[in-house]
Amino acid sequence: MYVEIMDTTLRDGEQTSGVSFSTSEKLAITRLLLQELHVPRIEIASARVSDGERDTVRKVCAWAARTGYLDRIEVLGFLDGGKSVSWIQEVGGRVINLLAKGSEKHCRLQLKQNPEEHFTTIAAEVARVREAGLDVNIYLEDWSNGMKHSRDYVFALMEAIKDLPIKRFMLPDTLGILNPYDTLSYIHTIVKYYPRLHFDFHAHNDYDLATANVFAAIKGGAKGVHCTINGLGERAGNATLSSTVAVIHDQLGDTTDIDESKINKVSHIVESFSGILVPPNKPIIGDSVFTQCAGVHADGDNKSQLYFNELLPERFGREREYALGKTSGKANIKKNLEALGIELSDDDIRKVTDRIISLGDKKEIVTQGDLPFIIADVLKHETLPSNVRVDNYALTLSQGLRPTATVKLVVGEAEFQESAVGDGQFDAFMRAVRSIYTGKLQRSFPTLVNYSVNIPPGGKTDALVHTTITWDFDGNVFKTRGLDPDQTEAAIQATVKMLNLIETLNPQEQASVKQS
Repeated sequence: MYVEIMDTTLRDGEQTSGVSFSTSEKLAITRLLLQELHVPRIEIASARVSDGERDTVRKVCAWAARTGYLDRIEVLGFLDGGKSVSWIQEVGGRVINLLAKGSEKHCRLQLKQNPEEHFTTIAAEVARVREAGLDVNIYLEDWSNGMKHSRDYVFALMEAIKDLPIKRFMLPDTLGILNPYDTLSYIHTIVKYYPRLHFDFHAHNDYDLATANVFAAIKGGAKGVHCTINGLGERAGNATLSSTVAVIHDQLGDTTDIDESKINKVSHIVESFSGILVPPNKPIIGDSVFTQCAGVHADGDNKSQLYFNELLPERFGREREYALGKTSGKANIKKNLEALGIELSDDDIRKVTDRIISLGDKKEIVTQGDLPFIIADVLKHETLPSNVRVDNYALTLSQGLRPTATVKLVVGEAEFQESAVGDGQFDAFMRAVRSIYTGKLQRSFPTLVNYSVNIPPGGKTDALVHTTITWDFDGNVFKTRGLDPDQTEAAIQATVKMLNLIETLNPQEQASVKQS
């Protein structure tokens, strides 16, 4: 069965607290919905909201008219004696979604009308719409409460409007009160009474049941469903297009016009425009939903894809990833190495795995982009001696005061402690260490020649920092590296490697120091 999708990101989705799309953003989202995702219908605005909205809708309709999509553009209108009809005509629209009352409570308390008066008003407005040459759909606002508390009103309303020239009867769960059992029952009941009419279901997510209710509505006989990109919408939002489409295709075995491969792209553009971030565990579109963390899962994927389901990331323009962290096993590492085209021996993989697990205790997820840095750090420095170590250090940074460092350094079997101030935390650390070497050990100390910091492309504030320091030790120049989520710690690691190198050097060996 074919299920018609109506996307209302630009109307109901824009009612999300703090969300307001500019004209250019509405135009861009319209193009994405219609040309990339192939959504059959989109609702782009409410009539008579503002002069700015009038100008935006006019530009969207002009673009749609030029490109052949105007019949897919819909605007919410009101029972206002033709004002909404005139507004939509003026901006070039062809379809109005009239807002009527689907519960007796709304009819009597909000409109201050009895049902018969309301039914008469609807019929008159539909006549105006058709006289203006527009197509009309109708929302039965608060329909779910109507079915729950005033069913006689709902069926009296349907009897009054069923023969009017209305294309779609749209049934909203306006307050998000339904569960799948009620949704199935209510939709099945109304479809049974009016089998020739086209019914849409419009879900809200107040109980986190919007997608489940969409499933139930289609099972009950709804021919169309409404949703928004990323679930934007009033209060807890609407049914999410990505989840809705996946459920229709996989759980119901029905069809839509939606191009799944473009869902992730459109989701992230709308995320950027709206400023509402998609949770990382949001199905289909969340950053982490196609990431395997546990090593046993990566191992299972290597063995006949044991941890795959029908939601393959490639369907949605994404790739499966294997997280690197303290729960990683060799299988995770191998998957990421394959993706990077890097081959390592089993022994080297073990060393890299151990290092990733160690880093995972500091940083929950190590990215694939971190991996080359980790490999270089582990394999290039694995043979370094460990005659010098930092047993402890304390760094302080205070407003208006110079940073200070206290360092406890172990050289061979001797312990030294020193404090110093500097122009930065690492500078203070270096001054303390230099004081130990030049003052207490009476040894020469290298000069720092260059200091560079790198993070993997796309790295965030918790990205691994790759610090490379170039040293000059009595005319011999060499480099050491450190890797850590904290930049200062990475620099300290590079410094300790330098200290271990110079500890092994005598004047004859210094001339042969090579880059490390």
